[in-house]
Amino acid sequence: QVQLVESGGGLVQAGGSLRLSCAASGRTFSNYAMGWFRQAPGKEREFVATISRSGSGTYYADSVKGRFTISRDNAKNTVYLQMNSLKPEDTAVYFCARTPYSSGRSTYVHDYDYWGQGTQVTVSS
Repeated sequence: QVQLVESGGGLVQAGGSLRLSCAASGRTFSNYAMGWFRQAPGKEREFVATISRSGSGTYYADSVKGRFTISRDNAKNTVYLQMNSLKPEDTAVYFCARTPYSSGRSTYVHDYDYWGQGTQVTVSS
């Protein structure tokens, strides 16, 4: 059974930065691409970013491109989301997830088979 545990969320002012982490259990972390999604109150869960198994390939939602950076450390079984220039509209619960698809372009919720419990990010104006 795979467990994903997010951390690093919190309250930040607009223009500030946060770094989210997602620690994965198991020995096969490097065999899977990973992604970050977010869900704001009353809205559907939406894609944020994804990273390939090796970390060489990344893909972002247009809304975060140039501000967020996804990365991973396979030795530590951890994926990160560095969020800069945060805006109030970035406020949401952020989830990391694992996908069995290796394209590095998986943007749909149903492409992912394991999810973390989420971490709250609140950006004040």
